[in-house]
Amino acid sequence: MIEREEQLRTLPDLPGVYLMYDEEDRIIYVGKAISLKNRVRSYFGSPKRQHAKVAAMVRHIARFEYIIVDNEIEAFVLESNLIKENKPRYNILLRDDKQYPYIQITDQQYPRLLKVRKVEKKGGEFFGPFPNAYAVNDLIELLQQIYPLRTCNLQFEKGERLKRPCLNYFIGRCPAPCVDKADEAIYNQNVEKIRSFLRGRSGDLLKEVEERMHSAAEALQYEVAARYRDYLQSIATLLEKQTISTTKQVDIDLIAMARSDRHCCVQIFFMRGGKTVDREHFIIDDDYKEEDGEILRAFLLQFYMDSSYIPGEVLVDTLPRESASLERLLTDRRGSGVRIRRPVRGNKTDLLETVRTNAGDMLKNFEEKMKRRERTRPLGLEQLESLLGLQDLSRIECYDISNVSGAQSVGSMVVFLDGEKATREYRKFKIKTVEQADDVGSHKEVLTRRLRRGLNEKNKDEGFGQLPDLILVDGGKGQVNAAQQVVTEAGLSIPVCGLVKDAFHNTRGLIWNNAEIPLSVRTPLYRFVYAVQEEAHRFAYQYHRKLRGDTLRRTVLDDIPGIGMKRKRALLTAFKTIPAIQEATEEELAAVPGMNRKAAASVYEFFRGGTHEGS
Repeated sequence: MIEREEQLRTLPDLPGVYLMYDEEDRIIYVGKAISLKNRVRSYFGSPKRQHAKVAAMVRHIARFEYIIVDNEIEAFVLESNLIKENKPRYNILLRDDKQYPYIQITDQQYPRLLKVRKVEKKGGEFFGPFPNAYAVNDLIELLQQIYPLRTCNLQFEKGERLKRPCLNYFIGRCPAPCVDKADEAIYNQNVEKIRSFLRGRSGDLLKEVEERMHSAAEALQYEVAARYRDYLQSIATLLEKQTISTTKQVDIDLIAMARSDRHCCVQIFFMRGGKTVDREHFIIDDDYKEEDGEILRAFLLQFYMDSSYIPGEVLVDTLPRESASLERLLTDRRGSGVRIRRPVRGNKTDLLETVRTNAGDMLKNFEEKMKRRERTRPLGLEQLESLLGLQDLSRIECYDISNVSGAQSVGSMVVFLDGEKATREYRKFKIKTVEQADDVGSHKEVLTRRLRRGLNEKNKDEGFGQLPDLILVDGGKGQVNAAQQVVTEAGLSIPVCGLVKDAFHNTRGLIWNNAEIPLSVRTPLYRFVYAVQEEAHRFAYQYHRKLRGDTLRRTVLDDIPGIGMKRKRALLTAFKTIPAIQEATEEELAAVPGMNRKAAASVYEFFRGGTHEGS
């Protein structure tokens, strides 16, 4: 307490960002302040006047740090980056309910047109998100037909070229810049036409497609005409939200929100050239009943720090806290003026009401989906949470090691999300540093590599970037203690539980807090744990079998006369490794099932530089 009081007294009266840590040294809140001295001290004043979230957070603050910056804009940027990186418990966090596809025009010489799921700060211009992935595929195919662009990944800026063009050139899908056949000026004109369409100016493309459809029909090319008809339908699917419009050719983002007892939905409509070309929504957990202005502030800060385009006007149904400062930030990022306004009358209030209605509908659908998920959540998972005294085990990762006498050891990581298999999240590892059959060492290597990747991953919302709520390892106390050591050394506090088997390789119990907990086979808990353990074993064994198959398919044994696949498999089964076969005597080789004296002599002499004339 004395240390904190001393730290509070020495706080500077300068702008900056502060970070609150709990007893496990995790960042639980990130905030910005014009005056660090005044803002941070306010958290430790009288609790009677504090908001419920602040009171709950202060009880968990073990220490705090701060970073001084030059101005408020820098503080905004740093605050946003730290929130995105650490996802603190008490900050308002955006959660996109879906991962919609985007269309990217790359910033390369001779740009490409790509479908992507992730918007990067660099790499070109991104359009979307689009709610229908199939329509996006059709649209890209159509655009490639009408405005041919390259699909290869050659880096023309570095002088990369080909000796001859690919098939796309000969069927009219690419102007072949790879062999310097393309007119770069015409190529860039096509790129601008595509960019114009994606920004909402669809008239030219629709006219072109309709003309081609009618021309094909008149030429009795009905299949071609039908294909263009399908393209028109795909375009209509992507543009169906353009019913909301204004007479002015302006770019505006419209943002409104809807709230329930547990969640908040922020809906944003993107109006380009006077037409609403797309929309996106975000779900926010609302455990502490934040004020509308605070939620909108968090949304604008996090959303526009990653946005590839900021319009000149942002309309909101509630003015965010620090709206003037946010305007300065967005103006700085855009390079020209940005206004954040809450209209009180006229057509724009009607537009915002439409956005608000959509937000309410999205929130209703989300909460119904959550209720369905809760109803179908496996009872075995709930019993596991109860037995271990843990809550909200959304992501469980289970690890297993597979080898034969230490040969070609591999590790598997299987993932269960809310009790269901998430096969897209599975990962496999080839053991690199451990020799012989060493399950404990192999588990340590696999988990170390996995956690290191997770901590270094920039995207914390997918793949290795998502850390587990619980780690299960196939093994006893040795494996569990090794895994726990890796977790601790990584500076994490993820619980680790072991899965032990009996003499018949059936699940027997759990290792938890260095003690074994027996399981009854008649319970949902047993069935859930058994399913997880078997899935990890299956995935590891499948990978190990593939590697062994690859080894069997081609080895030095294939070069020995008289040794076919059966004898090769028999030799590797008996001796495990090629060096062991090389060191074997002729008598030992002949004793292997399927071998004879002639074949044994052939192998023996092959490895000793001799010759053998076999039939």
